[in-house]
Amino acid sequence: MKKLVVAIDGPAGAGKSTVARMLAKRLNYIYIDTGAMYRAITFEVISKGLSPKDDEAIAKLAQKVHIELKNTEGAAMVLVDGKNVTEEIRTPEVSRLVPEIAQNREVRQAMLLLQRRLASQGGVVMDGRDIGTNVLPNAEVKIFLTASIEERAQRRYLELKAKGFAVHLEDLKQEIAARDKQDSERPIAPLVQAADAKLLDTTSLAILEVVTKILNICEERASIV
Repeated sequence: MKKLVVAIDGPAGAGKSTVARMLAKRLNYIYIDTGAMYRAITFEVISKGLSPKDDEAIAKLAQKVHIELKNTEGAAMVLVDGKNVTEEIRTPEVSRLVPEIAQNREVRQAMLLLQRRLASQGGVVMDGRDIGTNVLPNAEVKIFLTASIEERAQRRYLELKAKGFAVHLEDLKQEIAARDKQDSERPIAPLVQAADAKLLDTTSLAILEVVTKILNICEERASIV
């Protein structure tokens, strides 16, 4: 079967990373978590004490920082300048700041070039918010995942509680709604469903059901390209 490029987009908490990771494993493809890239940049901004309003300093950081994504024994590892920051980039502090950092033009350009290079050989599953529309507009398979705000907040709540963070469900609902607004209204590469993307609402679907649906789409697409 032809090695495809699979683009999965959608809002925060829709299950993109979990689905994309499982899909890549089933297809024996490389999984590329673009959200982790932006989280890594945001983590560096926080670590270096930079102001999120200092676009020039953040742009310089984006141009020199070295981000690596490694898949080892089924686990995704994120490295920044050789340091493993896989857990650190998932804190609530990073989550709150990443939408603002992701709007920086130089940050997006640096990530765009890296993401396209990683996908250039095919056989990849890449998830994010502008993959099918901006990063990989020629991807053979485009999926747009969504779910209700209530469901997405509940998923994030359980995830953070399991990691020991003190969080409140109502606060998460408000944060997710605000993140949706920021992502969809940002002037650079906003969150929007590509015209040729398949919409999948995951509110009432189990992860395996979603993965199976996308696998079927991939098999169908591979037979005609």
